[in-house]
Amino acid sequence: MPEETQTAQAATESPGRDAEGSGYGRAFAVKEFRFVFAAHALSLLGVVVSEIALTVLVYELTGSPLLSALAFALGFLPYLVGGTLLSGVADRYPARRVLVVCDLVCAGCAALMALPATPVVALLALRCAIAAVSPVFSGTRMATLAEILGDGDLFVLGRSLLRIVAQSAVLVGFGLGGVLLAFVAPRGALVITFATFLASALLLRVGTRRRPARTGAGPLMRYSLAGTRQVLADRRIRALLLLLWVPPMFVVAPEALAAAYADEIGVGTAWIGLLMCAMPVGTIAGELYAGAALSPAARSRIVLPLAGCGLLPLAAYPFRPDLGWILLALLVAGAAGAYTLGLDRWFVDAVPEELRGRAMTVHTAGLMTIQGVGMALAGAAAEFWPVSTVVGGVGVLGTVCCLLLVAEVRRTGGAGAYRKARRG
Repeated sequence: MPEETQTAQAATESPGRDAEGSGYGRAFAVKEFRFVFAAHALSLLGVVVSEIALTVLVYELTGSPLLSALAFALGFLPYLVGGTLLSGVADRYPARRVLVVCDLVCAGCAALMALPATPVVALLALRCAIAAVSPVFSGTRMATLAEILGDGDLFVLGRSLLRIVAQSAVLVGFGLGGVLLAFVAPRGALVITFATFLASALLLRVGTRRRPARTGAGPLMRYSLAGTRQVLADRRIRALLLLLWVPPMFVVAPEALAAAYADEIGVGTAWIGLLMCAMPVGTIAGELYAGAALSPAARSRIVLPLAGCGLLPLAAYPFRPDLGWILLALLVAGAAGAYTLGLDRWFVDAVPEELRGRAMTVHTAGLMTIQGVGMALAGAAAEFWPVSTVVGGVGVLGTVCCLLLVAEVRRTGGAGAYRKARRG
């Protein structure tokens, strides 16, 4: 049996390993995962700091709100290009090498951003470079996680923990970044980003095994595009991807329009923070409960109901209830994101191993891109209709789309996936 297979099997089947913890504790009992988790937290810290610092730096240099906003938006736009044209990297080269090189590329970009002589155009280009590399890094890490933890319940818990870190970064990262910039110049903050990416690369280099490439021959872009076509041509995989993408596309609307909604109902700026934090808090709570308290079979059972109806709480907006009810609606909508734990298992089961890296990269690229599209469309709609109407419409339209996707997932084998998860 190959060494990496033995590692995954030991992580999922060894009674001694399972005895070291329950729920999320079982994932942390795997040494390699602890290194991956720590590297993820560090690189996220670097990304959050760089986003704030770069936005402030561009505004200081140009005085242009448009360019300042563009510096932030460029974190989304290149995901589609990188995830499509470079997805083959995740399968074609050894995973540890890909992860370390991606971190080093990002560290190099951050170092160039921190140089006093770097002009605004170069700053924006370097931001694009980091964003183009990010889906390759994330897709490779997701595929490697299935080898570190196995493709069963431990993989689901590991993925959930990485998402919880990302949601936590939304809650605390921007606040801490703002405090940091009160004491450190933006270029100095970018030096911190450089250091976090370097630390992440070091952790991944010393803390993870070397695993061989999965497959791959021919020109990289052709290989990447062929993998993308193969992923999207499979009806089952395509349905699961869309169910992973579409709810987040709609659910970002209330966060993107939080400031406009606060102005519409006449509340102070302090409420904007609460409106933006409520949904991430719900998401973290939902994931923690589903990961710690529910069995794999129970997580599988809640996938389709939560995915189909998770956006319905947003339909409360047009009725203009008290703000407390709006915050509760956002908490519930965020908690419905727990459907992804079961869906992650279905997705990794559906993807052939030789296609896993490219499929995970396409998943990451699509998820980030479609959220950016959702924010843009919500903002455009709010130019013509009241924010409360837009968010309520998003809740209704999103629910219809999600229910259609739920029906498609059922047709492509939802029951079979449930039985497999139950046996696991």
